[in-house]
Amino acid sequence: MDPAALYQQRLARYTTTLRGGMADRVPLRPFAAEFCAKYAGLTCQDVAHDYTKAYEAVIRTGRDFDWDAMVPNMVWVWTGLAQAMGLKYYGIPGLHIPADAGFQYHEPPEDDAFMRPDEYDALIDDPTAFLLHTWLPRVSNGDTVSILKGGMAMMQYFGTIGGQIDRMRTENGTVPAIAGILKAPLDILADKFRGYLGLLSDLETQPDKVLAACEALAPHLYQVALDTSDPAANAPIGFWMHRSCVPMVSPRHFSEIFWPTLRPIIEELWRHGRQTLFYAEGNWDYHLADFATLPAHSIVYHMDQADPAKVFAKLGGRFCLSGGIPNALLSYGTPDKVRAKVREILDLCARDGAYLMDASAIIQNDAATENMIALTEATLEHGVYSRGHAPPPPEPLPAPQTIGRPTRTAPGSVEPWDRAKSRWPDPTGDPQLVKSIWSQTDGLAYMFAWQMLVSF
Repeated sequence: MDPAALYQQRLARYTTTLRGGMADRVPLRPFAAEFCAKYAGLTCQDVAHDYTKAYEAVIRTGRDFDWDAMVPNMVWVWTGLAQAMGLKYYGIPGLHIPADAGFQYHEPPEDDAFMRPDEYDALIDDPTAFLLHTWLPRVSNGDTVSILKGGMAMMQYFGTIGGQIDRMRTENGTVPAIAGILKAPLDILADKFRGYLGLLSDLETQPDKVLAACEALAPHLYQVALDTSDPAANAPIGFWMHRSCVPMVSPRHFSEIFWPTLRPIIEELWRHGRQTLFYAEGNWDYHLADFATLPAHSIVYHMDQADPAKVFAKLGGRFCLSGGIPNALLSYGTPDKVRAKVREILDLCARDGAYLMDASAIIQNDAATENMIALTEATLEHGVYSRGHAPPPPEPLPAPQTIGRPTRTAPGSVEPWDRAKSRWPDPTGDPQLVKSIWSQTDGLAYMFAWQMLVSF
């Protein structure tokens, strides 16, 4: 089929399923990362350190497997940028770790975290200033040149993503699976500021500060998610869920801090027509009842170590589901066992549509090619519907949400024009032109700081 026609067919299949309908068949949307490198004859170092090779691996894998939707680069983190900045929390393939191991995240020691326990007030007052003046120098080489290299590298990398999406569409007819990025305020505190152990200590010794910090971070995380989302609202925003579920945190801290600072973000994104993909890494079954209170079809729920029967009982019919095929099975099982598991998940989760075929977690280079072929073929054989139905009519959108708390510098800016203009003479020409150009370039600096925090 012509790639343009194939793209339109797949886009209709994908969006119908995302919004709770039944398409002609179950879409294939594997989040294949280092597996693409392996299939294309490349190493983990190749695709982590040279994003052009990662792009080629995605194009080749998507063409040969004929999948409906893929991420333009599921490896995502460009370790060339991490190396240029000297980022301290990455193990880079071929530099710090073996060339055929996926990049690693290094947890900071509790007594040398990137944010000290007595620095909450500074973060709460102005999160963007804290990122630029305190956090970035600590997580990198700390000199001006390194940060300058990082900014230039990010512009270079991000400037190529649109071209990769065009190649997927025009060469393979492949739909981009996600667009944009979101992380929960409490997860960000653990991942990038205090470390997991440091955050657990703070939750016991200064929970009010933790809550205030989450409230201060929330408007910025929302802004980044919205600004990086699909303008056409076809692809959901990727929300990577890390360590804020029971038993990693207590039920009290989930209900009093994690959920109240996350839920308004999800509802406000949905008010703007953006779905959020809850990529529930680990097991979040304890919290399914909370997730079920979100507006219908506002999220897509991905199953990692979850019990698919429990997930379907709580969320099936209300949200699109994805995943549930264990990665260990794809790595160490047999094609027959993979086919049986695919049939089991389809029978349970896809009987009325609203399910996307995928592995439980991101697919790395330990997945066996013959098992990925079995997953694909079994879905194409058993995931076909004899009838279909359109997505249900939309329910009323949620009321506008107040997200978090105001901070000294509002989301979208490092130094707003109203503060910066005091250093400039009064314009002799059009003041609005001066202001608009300042705001555009200031916004690029803002996006660099927050993308470093959320994406890298």
